[in-house]
This record gives sequence, structure tokens and C-alpha cells, in this order.
Amino acid sequence: MKKLLVLIAVAALAAPVFAQNTPARVAVIDVQKVLTQSTSGKAAYDKLKKMQDDRVEKAKTMDDEIRKLDTDINTKKISLSEDKLADMQKQLNEKKIAMQRYAQDADREIGEARDRELQALEVKIKPVIDAIGKEMGIAAIFNKFESGLVYASDAIDITDTVIKKFNEANPGAAPAAAAAKKP
Repeated sequence: MKKLLVLIAVAALAAPVFAQNTPARVAVIDVQKVLTQSTSGKAAYDKLKKMQDDRVEKAKTMDDEIRKLDTDINTKKISLSEDKLADMQKQLNEKKIAMQRYAQDADREIGEARDRELQALEVKIKPVIDAIGKEMGIAAIFNKFESGLVYASDAIDITDTVIKKFNEANPGAAPAAAAAKKP
């Protein structure tokens, strides 16, 4: 019994020695906030927004052509020959199919571009998060809203620190974001 008590006492005294090298703090990051407020995140958003706006503009042009042709068919169908009417109807169907294909392709292209941008941001931000974790002695850093976490005190939220350090580590993104906004 005495040996057991001595063993427990030694283990209790040794525990703090081992724990000193192991961080015990936990932190969270609001990744969405980092993406929307960091310089690089804003630049990526602006690039994707421009790409999406370009695709929407072309889709509007295609839609206008479809409406114009549909209006022409409806207003002239009494005076047109059956062959001409059939030809116009075929053109309308082809334009509708082209519009659907374009919309699908545009969605896919934008999705792929978004994935590439997020991957590039992740590659840039990972070393910053790792450095902050080591600097602050943090054992674990969680994505605040995608980790299954249902509550996190603001005291463990390091999002603003990550944004600040990320912007400092990537200062060249600010001019790129400004240049992307110019017409």
C-alpha cells in the first residue's frame, strides 16, 4: 500500500513536468471571416465576382436573343411560310439548348475557379495558422463553424490575429485587389 501511495505521489509530481512541454490551450478560427476580411481573401472574392459577372452578362445577352427570336416567331407566325417558321423554331430550340449548356459550363467553371482560389488561400494561410498556434502555445485550433463546435468563447477566438498575420505575410494581395476593381 505504501509503495502504491509513493508511486501515485511520484506520478502526480511528474505530471506537471511532462505537461509543461505540451500546450493545453484550444482556439477557434472563423474561416469565413478570414476569407471575407483578409486582403488575399478579398482579392480572390473580387476575381471570382468578376468571373461570375462576366458569365451572367453573356447569359443575359443569350437570353435577350432567345426572347427576341421568340417574339419574332409569335408576331410573324401568321405571315411566315411553314418552312421559315420551322427554321425559326429550330433556331430558337438550338439557342435554348446552347443557353442551358452555357449555364452548366459557367457553373462548373466558377465552381472549379472557387475551389482553386480556396486551395491557394489554404496553402498560404496554413503556415500562418501553424505559426500562431506555436507562438501562442495552442494545442488545437478548430474551424469555428465547421467542426461540430456548438459554442466557443470569444476568449479563444483567434480569427482577428490570423487575419492580421495573414495580411502581413501576404502584402502583395492589396494592389492586386485594387487592380481587379478597375474597369
